[in-house]
Amino acid sequence: MHAPVPIPTDQLQFAMPPVHDSVADERHYRKERLAGALRVFGRLGYEDGVSGHITARDPEYTDCFWVNPFGVPFQHVTTGDLVLANAEGQVVEGRHHVNQAAFTVHAQVHAARPDVVAVAHCHSVYGRALSTLRELLDPITQESCAFYEDHALYDDYTGVAVDAEEGRRIASALGPRKAVILRNHGLVTVGDSVDAAAWWFISMERSCQVQLSARAAGRPTLIDHKQAVATREQLGGDLVAWINYQPLWRAVSSTEPDLLS
Repeated sequence: MHAPVPIPTDQLQFAMPPVHDSVADERHYRKERLAGALRVFGRLGYEDGVSGHITARDPEYTDCFWVNPFGVPFQHVTTGDLVLANAEGQVVEGRHHVNQAAFTVHAQVHAARPDVVAVAHCHSVYGRALSTLRELLDPITQESCAFYEDHALYDDYTGVAVDAEEGRRIASALGPRKAVILRNHGLVTVGDSVDAAAWWFISMERSCQVQLSARAAGRPTLIDHKQAVATREQLGGDLVAWINYQPLWRAVSSTEPDLLS
């Protein structure tokens, strides 16, 4: 009896980020992914009142950004609900207001980082908890190593950020990295796609939970510098984040297809 013949790898399915033929197609794709990411964040309990936003740069009007509408629950957001606002936070397309305090920070991060397509910030529980300790994530797990020497601490708190200067200081603290911890506030993550920014936020929030839990139980063992860097080089890129996010996208888009309306 002969062993089964292996299927050639080029005949196996493996999702990769799509290439779009037009700006309109790219815009439609980003809006779908943005609505989906907001629904995922809602499922994960990241919503806290009207706090929390994900922004996505428009592929044509690159100084304008799609964002969730003010006051609409994450789990109710559809692509048709999304609002397009300019860098000053003025709505140029849509039927809702935007949260000006949050948008001010997002707009400054987008301005400082033209490579960034999406910015995510929510008042998640473990991110807020770790932010009060004025410390970074330690390299104690494979997942946290993705952030090793690739995230920063914004060591200030001045209340609700409503001015552009505060946004610029946060953007400066972020620098070229994928994430920044805002002291006494929470997490901000960025990516070259909505999927990547969303995944980094989810992974960072979970890494905060693991670190706090491990500290409560004892003294965590750190992964050494060389191995932490090597792990980050393997797992810390936006393409890896995009791939990791796809099961979440498939789950929400298949069970909640109304998000595409």
